[in-house]
Amino acid sequence: MSEIAIHVEGLGKRYRVGERERYYALRDVLTRAFLAPFRRSQRRPKDYLWALRDVSFDIRQGEVVGLIGRNGAGKTTLLKLLSRITRPTVGFAEVHGRVGSLIEVGTGFHPELTGRENVYLSGAILGMKKNDIQNRFDEIVAFAEVERFIDTPLKHFSTGMQMRLAFAVAAHLEPEIMLVDEVLAVGDLQFQKKCLGKMEDVSQSGRTIIFVSHQMNQIRRLCERAIWVDGGRRRLDGPAKEVVNDYEAASLRMERNEIEQMPGSVAFRRWLIEHTQSNRLDLDDIPGKVVVKFQAVVKTEIPKGILVVSLRSDENAILWSAMYPDLQMKPGPLELNVSFANLPLNPGVYFWEIRVHDGHQWFDHMQVPEFSVVAKTDTDVYGYLKGALNLDVSFDLLDQTEYKLERS
Repeated sequence: MSEIAIHVEGLGKRYRVGERERYYALRDVLTRAFLAPFRRSQRRPKDYLWALRDVSFDIRQGEVVGLIGRNGAGKTTLLKLLSRITRPTVGFAEVHGRVGSLIEVGTGFHPELTGRENVYLSGAILGMKKNDIQNRFDEIVAFAEVERFIDTPLKHFSTGMQMRLAFAVAAHLEPEIMLVDEVLAVGDLQFQKKCLGKMEDVSQSGRTIIFVSHQMNQIRRLCERAIWVDGGRRRLDGPAKEVVNDYEAASLRMERNEIEQMPGSVAFRRWLIEHTQSNRLDLDDIPGKVVVKFQAVVKTEIPKGILVVSLRSDENAILWSAMYPDLQMKPGPLELNVSFANLPLNPGVYFWEIRVHDGHQWFDHMQVPEFSVVAKTDTDVYGYLKGALNLDVSFDLLDQTEYKLERS
């Protein structure tokens, strides 16, 4: 799988700020030509914006690449250039293979048509043949969970139902190259899990994928490589975990500067595990108790504050929480050390949440980078879910005869 699927060289896209494209009929053209001599020239200086500039990279067949960056960094513009939705201003991109784009979920849907008719319409717009749609129709409808309403006009669908059906159609494409733009946020939490599972299946099928997401745990989970786009330029390209860690660290520094400039009594800066000096805990190498350090800056004195520390799962469920009342915090640097005799977590991604009450109001902050727990022996038991906790328990199987006698 060493052939190049996508070759990008010096790619750039420039837009004119404030420009609005209009469409004119013949009478409009004639009217403008007639009135032109009588109009005063009102030329405004042109203002241009480079949404993407001087971007170059190669992606090999079968690679799953994450595209990360802040809003407005140029990620969607890059996907639109690769999918031929728009033309580049400079540079070029060579794409070898049939492309399927999940950039705008719901492309081609019409509210007056039924769900069934919209499946065929949207599938055709996305490049599927009629036979392909027929062969996958039942699977698409079952995935979207709209079997009961499939012959109902789309205008009577809820927004969530429409989004589920749109994703189901797009996700069942089978192109050689997939361009996926932040589509796993559709529907409710349960359906988001289902979408993520579908994308995992696609990523393991040998297809080339470029995946845009603001959820860094999804990038870690699905991608082996990541490209960080910043201000329209490629800032970093490498292994997904390393690029994501650098991106999160930079985001934290930026967020920290913004927080420290905001009014308030306290600003949280960073956290780390004492013996690793990082956000990573290796279960195969734990020295005993685990000490987590939280660092902050107290701006104004808090004579009697309340501090709450919580550990959350990647689905935002609280796994552990503790409250420390009656704390005196003087202006200046502050470090809070939380010591755990043991931290019985299974491998996965978690988050720390810090809350401080200064006597007047609460200040909340979700700590990034994420809390990454890893282990070489990370395996599922016959496919069953492991959950978040890795508890030290014993298991006794009672003799069935004795159990029946006790029950009677």
